[in-house]
Amino acid sequence: MTVAQSEALNFECETGNYHTFCPISCVAWLYQKIEDSFFLVIGTKTCGYFLQNAMGVMIFAEPRYAMAELEEGDISAQLNDYEELKRLCLQIKRDRNPSVIVWIGTCTTEIIKMDLEGLAPKLEAEIGIPIVTARANGLDYAFTQGEDTVLAAMAARCPEKAPVVESEKKERNAIASLLNFGKKKEDVAADESEYVNHTPLVLFGSLPDPVVTQLTLELKKQGIKVSGWLPAKRYTELPVIEEGYYVAGVNPFLSRTATTLMRRRKCKLIGAPFPIGPDGTRAWIEKICSVLGITPKGLDEREAQIWASMEDYLQLIRGKSVFFMGDNLLEISLARFLVRCGMTVPEIGIPYMDKRYQAAELTLLEHTCQEMGVPLPRIIEKPDNYNQIQRIKETQPDLVITGMAHANPLEARGISTKWSVEFTFAQIHGFTNARDILELVTRPLRRNTNLKDLGWEKLVKEEAKI
Repeated sequence: MTVAQSEALNFECETGNYHTFCPISCVAWLYQKIEDSFFLVIGTKTCGYFLQNAMGVMIFAEPRYAMAELEEGDISAQLNDYEELKRLCLQIKRDRNPSVIVWIGTCTTEIIKMDLEGLAPKLEAEIGIPIVTARANGLDYAFTQGEDTVLAAMAARCPEKAPVVESEKKERNAIASLLNFGKKKEDVAADESEYVNHTPLVLFGSLPDPVVTQLTLELKKQGIKVSGWLPAKRYTELPVIEEGYYVAGVNPFLSRTATTLMRRRKCKLIGAPFPIGPDGTRAWIEKICSVLGITPKGLDEREAQIWASMEDYLQLIRGKSVFFMGDNLLEISLARFLVRCGMTVPEIGIPYMDKRYQAAELTLLEHTCQEMGVPLPRIIEKPDNYNQIQRIKETQPDLVITGMAHANPLEARGISTKWSVEFTFAQIHGFTNARDILELVTRPLRRNTNLKDLGWEKLVKEEAKI
């Protein structure tokens, strides 16, 4: 028995702040995913500056989001919240005519107790456009949890019964249309016969369309039909969710959405590891298969094929160590994958840890460390960055995955870093995208090797001493 096998995962909690972006940044990927939506962020000028700078708005592409800036009159209750929001929403309806308007609450709306949930239903009935309200304030949430609050709010809007009108069926069946594009009716009928008869399955989590297609096809190979995704490409195509449906998440930061689906919609959550890396993707598919009573096939060969295709990257990181400072809640899944790749992980910092929602992922991390014969990492929730810097000095990791604020100071001290936000926006899910994760992880290591050849390392170390 190795040392790793005699240990258990060590959880700690420090008192650090959330050293992450503001969760209103979820607008950046959600407005692109939900094509008929409009996002209205209700906050101060500071929120507006953040959106402008963080999201890099293109001059020629008018985005489907806007900033409702609270002024002194709003905060001191001299203006009528309802009338002001009505004026803005009518302007949005006139200019853009979206299928849904999403109100994103901020720190300020929380502090002044603005009743967005109370205002929305009345205004929705008056202007004739659905209004979904989500809290995404930086006081309570890490930046990826902004998506969680939006999806939890949208889960309550999903239809409870399958449509009977043929036109509605076509409108809601976007995934099937995409998969069957260009096929004859006979071929489509043959494809349908490949599916096993099982309880409907809905997947939740915002992913780019190519990744949605990849994961849907991976499940189709096992005879599993995906009944819908939350969110869908269009608000009008939100999946039907009836009591007793199975649901499975694709991201570790969607615990509130999972809770909403279980408690309010009476769904059954499939607690699986997340489909990040070939090991995670295989475990995700196997767990879904086991719950649905299906024997998985071909996964051994599929996973082996992916690992073989990444050998050039694996040679660069085997035996090296990686330290996670904590930023986007993907840390546990990424650490588990990198341990499988041959790395060691002394510490995983994470802003928020839901042990129930990530239970399967934590178990897989523990088993992976045991199989690879490496020590289990310490997992620290809400890490204090000052303490982390000291631990980085002690452990001297080969790579630190950190938020953007700490990357340059660490680099100045001769420590290789990678921005964690890049993993949020990159395509990292499924078998075929595992190589992209290693491309991101190895980039700073490859850069350092190239600089060493130029004699740059000595200069950096001398500057670090200064």
